[in-house]
Amino acid sequence: MYNGIINVYKEPGYTSFDVVARLRGILHQKKIGHTGTLDPDAEGVLPVVLGNATKLVDALTDKTKTYECIMQLGVETDTEDMSGTILSEHEVNCSEDEIRSAVHSFKGPYAQVPPMYSALKKDGKKLYELAREGVVIERPPRNVEIFSICTHEINGSEVRMTVDCSRGTYIRSLCRDIGEKLGCKAAMKHLTRTKSGNYRIGDALKLSEIERAAKAGEVEKVIIPTEDFFMDLSLIRTDEVTDRLLENGNPLKVSDLSLCPDEITDGLRVRVHDSGDRFYAVYFYKASRGAFMPEKMFI
Repeated sequence: MYNGIINVYKEPGYTSFDVVARLRGILHQKKIGHTGTLDPDAEGVLPVVLGNATKLVDALTDKTKTYECIMQLGVETDTEDMSGTILSEHEVNCSEDEIRSAVHSFKGPYAQVPPMYSALKKDGKKLYELAREGVVIERPPRNVEIFSICTHEINGSEVRMTVDCSRGTYIRSLCRDIGEKLGCKAAMKHLTRTKSGNYRIGDALKLSEIERAAKAGEVEKVIIPTEDFFMDLSLIRTDEVTDRLLENGNPLKVSDLSLCPDEITDGLRVRVHDSGDRFYAVYFYKASRGAFMPEKMFI
């Protein structure tokens, strides 16, 4: 079984689930998951986790995302993007300064109402399923944050912008809200995710490239080791005597490790290798126990 992360370039037309399904066929393993849904028409970075790296789904999904977006002013659709049914059209009489001001006003924390056409659930049913049945329900706003937002080009009623945002932000709904603020409505025309956490679009691989690597027996070259996610943590190693404690996920006493007690603080997180230098786990120091406790085991 393969373990690690693949930085996939999701092409338009695929759902995030489609990507996972294709990879299960390419890699011949079931234990695969994605970290943050992208709409079918959107493209760009979609980190996919394999094997023991599926334990990182929540941590990876929480990372900041960067998007390049084209917003279409003067139109309202049921899906909040241009793939949907047009509900109304409006003249765009805003100046470029007014557009830029409205766009930049969304920087910071922001209570966003998610779209009806989304994978969020109500009573166990996905909202987009309800929407397709003609049912529209009230959606409570969710707290998101726009860390930065920049307009690069305004070409008539089209606005090209870059957005850095928190988990759970819908760029479609951001476009909708900008249009509401301008009084002319707006919908998302195109979306590319250029960055998710540390994974960038320039390093992302299309499914066809991953498939070629698999057929050539070189797929491990495109898999990022699970441990790489934790490279900012200090490394400790167990000896042959302490290996058994590590293998069973037991606490590791400082006296069992070659560490200087003065360098250890409560809550300190570390990567742990066994005596054979294999990455085993992430531990954290619990001062009240005087020991390192397991946070996540990867073997």
